[in-house]
Amino acid sequence: MMDEREFLAGRFEEHRTHLKAVAYRMLGSLSEADDAVQEAWLRLARTGGDDIGNLGGWLTTVVGRVCLDMLRSRRTRGETPLEARLPDPLVGEEGAGAERQDPERQAMIADSVGLALLVVLESLNPAERLAFVLHDMFGMPFEEIAPIVDRTPAAARKLASRARQRVQGATPAPNPDPAVRRRVVDAFLTAASGGDLEGLVAVLDPDVVLRADAGTLLPGGMRVLRGVREVAGQAATFRRMATAAVGRPVLVNGAPGLVNTVGGELFSIMSFTVSGERIVAIDILSDPDRLARLDLDGLADPGGAAGRDGRRADC
Repeated sequence: MMDEREFLAGRFEEHRTHLKAVAYRMLGSLSEADDAVQEAWLRLARTGGDDIGNLGGWLTTVVGRVCLDMLRSRRTRGETPLEARLPDPLVGEEGAGAERQDPERQAMIADSVGLALLVVLESLNPAERLAFVLHDMFGMPFEEIAPIVDRTPAAARKLASRARQRVQGATPAPNPDPAVRRRVVDAFLTAASGGDLEGLVAVLDPDVVLRADAGTLLPGGMRVLRGVREVAGQAATFRRMATAAVGRPVLVNGAPGLVNTVGGELFSIMSFTVSGERIVAIDILSDPDRLARLDLDGLADPGGAAGRDGRRADC
């Protein structure tokens, strides 16, 4: 019996990274994604795998159902609207340092989507989000999605189509060149640290969006600024913070970002979405409770690379 259970656990582990990627895009929370994947394992352990022909498909369906229930439960409990907070960031090493990360983190970051897209996903209703994530991001046929959302395949297709329209209208395509993205972000940081208003305007898209999630530290929830004038107007704040914070360049959901420390303590995580050669979105997570729950794998260690190689940051 133990050998059979160990064999089943080994088969499950082959799918764990994929399942967590599905759950993370559905929930925007790393801890809840872990819970959803664990629930899938418990259901598999109770069921056994002997009668399951396509284990990967079966597990993806289970995780989809669990995530859908979790999203619906959030709304039933009247929790803070999802769009009022930033999703959990996936933070990893940039460049050669990525090789030092554990394989699961490498795979998650390599296959991740940007925070700006996750913010849009969190504005969808649960059924739309599931249909879009499973079909458009993971290629699941609508015939398999339909039973999960209690719809016909045609209705599931419509759910994904509505979600797709919202996503495409709200998320400009990121620049695919990492070197260009980092160069644009470095230009922003240089202008920010010097309080250079013209320099900021030069690298910000006219419709740039800045989202700052400080949790309970910020009354009213996440602060959102829209438009180059509003965002560049924070030049004085950027410059003031640059004197206190030290930032380490990292990847945040595959996009250029910073892990910022103040006095050796983690202060914020920033992510920049670059389209063309302009920044179209800046996302800042500075909620101390949520930062404390993130596993940064030494990325914010003041005695490690962040302390040796960090640069002054704007937030």
